[in-house]
Amino acid sequence: MEAKIRVIITGATGMVGEGVLYECLQNPKVEVILTISRKPTGYTHPKLKEIIHQDFLDFAAIENQLTGYNACYFCLGITSVGTAKEVYYKMTYTLTMHVAQTLSKLNQDMTFCYVSGAGTNSSEKGGINWAIVKGKTENDLMKLPFKQVFNFRPGIIKPTKGLKYTQGLYKAFMWLFPILKAINKNSFVTLKEMGLAMINTANSTAERKVVEVKDIIELSKES
Repeated sequence: MEAKIRVIITGATGMVGEGVLYECLQNPKVEVILTISRKPTGYTHPKLKEIIHQDFLDFAAIENQLTGYNACYFCLGITSVGTAKEVYYKMTYTLTMHVAQTLSKLNQDMTFCYVSGAGTNSSEKGGINWAIVKGKTENDLMKLPFKQVFNFRPGIIKPTKGLKYTQGLYKAFMWLFPILKAINKNSFVTLKEMGLAMINTANSTAERKVVEVKDIIELSKES
């Protein structure tokens, strides 16, 4: 019998995190959801619990609430545009690794899904700074003692209509999505596909995997 998913979601007040949370709330495979965020998600549901926590570099005060979970969908992140290199490194690499190291210590049977990005540089050498930092984050996540690690590399993401944090974005850019998909379908994914793909990693036999756009779409279709 397939085990139910008990998931921790970070970044649930952002576009990607909210979309993933929404899919988890609807999906019967997901039994329990814990969100960790700096402000309330605005959602209520019998299987949803929230922890409001400001310092993601110090989980000491909430560690005792983070056990008993078998998945983490890490959707927290910041843009590199206009962000100093040292700040971007701290908020992308240092913060992510701190959360992941804590969870891997507390939940040995956990699947960790990290939202990275198309164009990430796994070599960690040369090129654009954000891609190198993301590449180092991916590489070091794969070294942690999780049951599974999936590094998601979406390109253009179409928001889900009607969600709290993406309504304005959806209305403003909806007309663009058919054009962008026609130009390059291999760089285009929907937020629904992202959420379903993360949920379906529970059925995967892969231990460590980079998940490109085409892989996200295929993974989202699995029952």
